Amino acid sequence: MATAQGVLATAVPAAAQSAQGDISLTIYNNDLALVQDVRQMTLPVGRARHEFPDVSAAIRPETVTLNAAGTGIVEQNFDYDLLTPAKLMDKAVGQTVTLVTTNPATGAETRESATILANNGGTIVRVGDRIEVLDGRSARVVFPSLPAGLRASPTLSVTLDTTTPGARPVSLSYLSRGFGWKADYVALFDETAGKIDVQGWVTLTNNSGTTFDRAKVLLVAGAVGNARQGYDLGYRRPAPPLPGNRPGTQSAGRESLGDFYVYPIATRTTVANAQQKQVSFLDVGGAAATRGYHFRNDWLGNQTEPQSVDSVLRFSTAREAGLGDALPAGTVRVYMRDAREQPQFIGENAIDHTPMGSALALKTGEAFDVKVLASVEKRERIASGEWERTARYRVTTDGKTPVEATVEREVTFWRTTMTYRVTNAKASPITVDVVQAGLDNWWHDTRVPSETIKGEQRSQDERVWQVPVPANGEAVLTVQFDTRY
Repeated sequence: MATAQGVLATAVPAAAQSAQGDISLTIYNNDLALVQDVRQMTLPVGRARHEFPDVSAAIRPETVTLNAAGTGIVEQNFDYDLLTPAKLMDKAVGQTVTLVTTNPATGAETRESATILANNGGTIVRVGDRIEVLDGRSARVVFPSLPAGLRASPTLSVTLDTTTPGARPVSLSYLSRGFGWKADYVALFDETAGKIDVQGWVTLTNNSGTTFDRAKVLLVAGAVGNARQGYDLGYRRPAPPLPGNRPGTQSAGRESLGDFYVYPIATRTTVANAQQKQVSFLDVGGAAATRGYHFRNDWLGNQTEPQSVDSVLRFSTAREAGLGDALPAGTVRVYMRDAREQPQFIGENAIDHTPMGSALALKTGEAFDVKVLASVEKRERIASGEWERTARYRVTTDGKTPVEATVEREVTFWRTTMTYRVTNAKASPITVDVVQAGLDNWWHDTRVPSETIKGEQRSQDERVWQVPVPANGEAVLTVQFDTRY
């Protein structure tokens, strides 16, 4: 695409075309970009129509703004009916064209006038007194001119009213669909050293139908409000967080825009249509990291076969001993070196926009040789010795004078005894985070009167135990739950 800064027409209706000028792109995560295009133009006094070719084919015309000294917008139109062979033939229905056929033996060309009758799944033409279906392999069509309304590139037509004629910069800005970006992270984990090296890449996508040459690009991390997409007001239950995840409270040293972080691409770059582009934005070596194991059991989960635990990578984005940066949402792909020192892929997971100072625990897969068997050993109804008032209402003893009365009852529980048998076939000891979920619902609440390992109540619904398991051995956790109904 040309980058010359052209001069537009100075009179209605004729207009010369101008290629893009100085382009700036601000690209958001949610199929949206702000395009700012500064073109050098010569404007006549009064009203004149000007064409801006090479705008985004996915432009939102209602968002267009134009700024130029001594100039205002009277009217604007977006022409997106692009010139293609099929569109050219559609527009030529009813017109006279020239058919050119070539003799394959002699190479001699024959020309005939023809009228295009229809172009529906094939082209039908009248040649003299006969009707033919046009075969593009034996004939080519010569059109006398371009039909009105077809454009070689997406074009914005604007009628301007100028009070001061002459050359000046004109700034055109608009929102466009068809853009997006995401972060991808490559993490090399050294378990022996307890370290992780992380590279962050921005993957930028342009499906707007237009190439933007030598653009200044800013990437905004976060989902800005978009009335066209609306807001998701439905309830979406997120996946339960792993133990060890904690949001950070440190301010990153990056540029911010309102409540969003901005990631500028250092040099100008061409953002071609139908292209993915990757740019590095993070390169950190030697950050602290550990591997852990996680198992989550639903309420009254009673397994018949041992289940593999989740393998978890834990690290921090903190300034001290961490990655030292805020991380835009994306996918973390984790590698480890094998016995031959070759990096091998061991799993991946997604992260949300993560502030600096956060602790992250990412599931990378399921452990082959660490398993848990959760079993309901016993369920029994017990009395607690506690009494409670369950109702208060007004009654009459003599049929005339009401008095207040209450009903009291003894509180009872269902006592559930659970065992979690953890086995470890590894040659080294490990610790497994065992999580019991479902402890608090709208119809009951649960207490823990007895446990062989002291647990931590992570929330009203979940309790976590860190279970140490010896090498090539097993450990058993036993817990009693008193559930009040």
